[in-house]
Amino acid sequence: MDYQVNYINPEIKLSNYTGKLFKTEAAFNDHLLVWLISGETKIIQADESFVFGPGSTFLIPRNQLATIINIPKDGLPHKAVAMHLSSKRLREFYGQENIKYKNTVPKIFSFHKHPLLESCLASLIPYFEMQENFPENIASLKINEAISILTTINRDIDSILANFDEPHKIDLIGFMEKNFMFNMSLEKFGYLTGRSLTTFKRDFHKAFNETPQRWLSKKRLELAYYQLIEKNKKPVDVYYEIGFENLSHFSFAFKKQFGHSPTELQRIKTNI
Repeated sequence: MDYQVNYINPEIKLSNYTGKLFKTEAAFNDHLLVWLISGETKIIQADESFVFGPGSTFLIPRNQLATIINIPKDGLPHKAVAMHLSSKRLREFYGQENIKYKNTVPKIFSFHKHPLLESCLASLIPYFEMQENFPENIASLKINEAISILTTINRDIDSILANFDEPHKIDLIGFMEKNFMFNMSLEKFGYLTGRSLTTFKRDFHKAFNETPQRWLSKKRLELAYYQLIEKNKKPVDVYYEIGFENLSHFSFAFKKQFGHSPTELQRIKTNI
């Protein structure tokens, strides 16, 4: 298999990928702390992008829409240790401590080859070779160690980790205009905007006078048109960044909307 994941605990895993690239679009339910051993990880958000190489450690806050692309590089697989920091664990860690946090938008935190974090996560590697179950008390110690290191090296991170608020009802138009390129389910879009699926569909039609599926498809293809014609990007570099799962589906949908396939349209532009 190209992609293998080894869990020593439901919250701690080692992933190993040897294919061309592995892409996923996510808004994780837990904060995700990642130590990249080899390969490259590209994270694309609505406002900015990140590229992480071997030795990088980074934290992806929960409920953050992102396209994540994992790529083997330099003849090595994409290999990473990831630790889920769940709300349950974090509530236990912070206990009764009252953290005053700013009402800011969570961001991806980068800890470039930080020795404390790297040492903590590297110490987990031998446990992935164990045949017996990983003791829960040791898992708790390791997770709490990681959280303690995070709060020590970046005090701003408390306002993210100790914030247990669920998404509240927000402006639908602004959110969708910013995040339409992420291939999330309608249920997930609803949750992230503080709505049930039924309320999301109702509010969406009221705001855009169109179904979510049609509006999303049209917006993604319009963005693709801009990237292909104005930015001169290749179709293979565009489709996965705008919410399509494969190149053939993207080409079919693009031709249906614009009358030409992406390559045909670029050829026409070149000959003008």
